[in-house]
Amino acid sequence: MTKPVNLRQYRKQKARKDRAAVAETNRVAHGTPKALRDAAEAERLRRLAELDGKKRDDS
Repeated sequence: MTKPVNLRQYRKQKARKDRAAVAETNRVAHGTPKALRDAAEAERLRRLAELDGKKRDDS
């Protein structure tokens, strides 16, 4: 015979895991200093501009 599952405990465990995942993403998003966020955004935009400059014009 299988062991009965307590659904209340399962739901609480799942909620804890979900909250932990959200907290981790928030720590990454809000724990970074503004200067580093701005530098990362500038680097992303620079890479996009570089990629756009290398596209071929087939018209």
